[in-house]
Amino acid sequence: MKIGLVGFAGSGKTTVFNAMTGLEVPVGFGGELHLGSVRVPDTRIDRLSEMFKPKKTTYAEITFADIPGEHGAENKGLSRRALQTIRDQEGLCLVLRDFDNPALESKADPLRDLEAFHAECILADLEIVERSIDRGKKTKAPPLEIASFEKMKHHLESEKPLRALTAHELNREHLKGFGLLTDRPLLVALNVAEGNASKPMPDALARRVAALNAAGLALSASVESEIAALAPEDQQAFLADLGLRESALARFIRAAYGLLDLISFFTVGPDEVRAWTIHRGMNARQSAGRIHTDLERGFIRAEVIPYEVFIKYGSEHAVRESGHFQLEGKDYIVNDGDILNIRFNV
Repeated sequence: MKIGLVGFAGSGKTTVFNAMTGLEVPVGFGGELHLGSVRVPDTRIDRLSEMFKPKKTTYAEITFADIPGEHGAENKGLSRRALQTIRDQEGLCLVLRDFDNPALESKADPLRDLEAFHAECILADLEIVERSIDRGKKTKAPPLEIASFEKMKHHLESEKPLRALTAHELNREHLKGFGLLTDRPLLVALNVAEGNASKPMPDALARRVAALNAAGLALSASVESEIAALAPEDQQAFLADLGLRESALARFIRAAYGLLDLISFFTVGPDEVRAWTIHRGMNARQSAGRIHTDLERGFIRAEVIPYEVFIKYGSEHAVRESGHFQLEGKDYIVNDGDILNIRFNV
């Protein structure tokens, strides 16, 4: 899973990136693209690893991309280079400043910055959509394809994000190569001052975030950096002192999974216990391809044991004896927590 962190100069975006990844990227205007991965905590993987004692335990991962903004410019928008990099991400996290920054002339105004970012993405998408309509008419593209872009144009001109359109309203299969920004899942992270670390996002901003079909959370990047530097056994006490139940990273991961509609399935054995991330609704054959293309190509059957069933009976043999062992075909829809073993032949 790839999440691009974006934000205007001075928003604290790179500090958020460092807090999430544990890296120490220099903070400043402009710069280059930085990548960092974090593992997704999962108590189910912990339990399975205890049971199988494998040589290797592999958790799901999120890769964060710290996307550079406009060099040295305050509230001047995102560069074309930044916009192009954003198109390569599965989801976006917009970091909004809600703290005093003496290096900046303007006061913090998260709602203003959210609207500015949204407007930029609308204009960038409109440019692509209008160009696609013109090209489609010249090349006599299928009428349904042109109609789809016409619908998007009308939607964008109404200043609404494309992510608001349902799968029924918009066939996205032919849109994968266009990198439409407002169709990307969006998480808005309000970066607040240390003293406000435990306060929720203000109602007015939360309502606007919801109206843009996005999710939101409030965090203090400086506080999260302190938390990340602590030993795991000390982190919970520090969070409790601040009135927080969990770190921003934990909240971020949960929000990102919900936003991207992701679930995890598992493969287990003495060599490795591993979590695999897929989109909800994927079938067994597609999920097998997540492990390796050969498994998808030569798919025969999927042996399936739901996690809760496996934990209840304690072993594959006991599950078989209980009659809860499942042998499923290629169209079986994989559920969150399913333990899969793929039968294949290539």
